[in-house]
This record gives sequence, C-alpha cells and structure tokens, in this order.
Amino acid sequence: MSYPGARATITLERIDVYGMPFSPSQGGRIFRLLAVVLCTCLIPVTLAAQEQEMRVVVDFTEGEGIRWSIVNDGVMGGRSTSKLSLTDQKTALFTGFVSLENNGGFASSRAAFVSLDLSAYEGVTLRVRGDGRRYQFRFRQDGAFDGVAYRVEFKTTLGEWIEVDLPFETFQATFRGYVPRGSGPLDPTNIRQLGILIGDEKEGPFTLEIDWVKAYRTVS
Repeated sequence: MSYPGARATITLERIDVYGMPFSPSQGGRIFRLLAVVLCTCLIPVTLAAQEQEMRVVVDFTEGEGIRWSIVNDGVMGGRSTSKLSLTDQKTALFTGFVSLENNGGFASSRAAFVSLDLSAYEGVTLRVRGDGRRYQFRFRQDGAFDGVAYRVEFKTTLGEWIEVDLPFETFQATFRGYVPRGSGPLDPTNIRQLGILIGDEKEGPFTLEIDWVKAYRTVS
C-alpha cells in the first residue's frame, strides 16, 4: 500500500500597498520585505512520504493451497456452526450461525503452518467484507489444538470491503477467554497457526468474506 508524497504550499494573501503613505526609504523597505516573503513562500514544502511493503501470508488464488479447519463451541457442548468455502472470485467465505445455547457462543476457522517468521514486519493487514459484526484475528505459536492464542478484535462494515491494519503489538494472549499469566507478548518469529473467530455474545447468522492477509512494514 503506498501513499503519494504530500505537498504543501503556503497560501499568500494579496497585499495592496497602494494608497499607503510612505517615504521612498519606506517604500524600499516594503519592496524588499515583499520580495523576501514571495521568494520564501513560493518554495513548496515536500513532506516525507511513507509507503508500506507487504508480503502475502494467505490468499485464496491457489484454491486448496493451505489446509483450514473448523473449531466451534461444540468442543465444549455448544451449538454454533460454521464453514469456510471458496468463491468464484478466489476469496474465502466464512459463514455460519452463533448459538448461545449450552454456554456456547463462538465459531472459528484456522490455518496451520510449519513455521512462519514475520519478525521483519510490523503487523498484518486483512482485506475483508463483513456483516457489521466484530471478529477476532488470532495467531498461535505452536501446532496444538488447544493452548494460548494471541488475538485482536476488528469491526466490519456491512457489505463493504475494508482493509484493517493489525499491529503485532496490539495482540493479547488469551486462553479459554482468560488472559494467562506469564504468557508474554506475541513473538512474530514463530507463527504456527492463524485464524478467524467470532464470539461477540450475539446469537445469529454471520458472514465474513476474506480476500487476503498480508504482513506489512513501513518504509520511507
């Protein structure tokens, strides 16, 4: 993602010096003053432009390239359902129904990696189109089914594609809804799993379309 270089020019007001009583020596000073102002203010000020370098972590252009699995609240007796399917537009569609029955209330999908080192980057950007509900993006640093995950929430806009920046420093450790003691911050040198979870304590259907996940870093 890149941003054009910002360019700022100071706007000058028109100054009418005619009709002002001044002596020849004063006029010389006024002329010199105006010349200095004009020479100084017409020089454009170019601000430092910042760009983002990006690396694709996940997209869906290769079809079944990465194995995704479904983990819902059924593991603890809940009734929520979900699935992840590919679209003709080469995106993924995460859909389902969140049920609050039997102390449930979440649905998720996750992908596994042998090991992923993102330490050269500042965070990840998601391109998603949702239903206005809140979701979680999660990382895990081991290949275990259960254990500590690192999460950050993001809100979607109904029916609109958005790009969401999620800095690594904003991810918080979680284990079964609690913050575990001594877990430490996310270590981006060793990413083993990533996932999407919905658990906003609201019962009903949900839809989240995912175009890609990319790691980003800012360069100048």
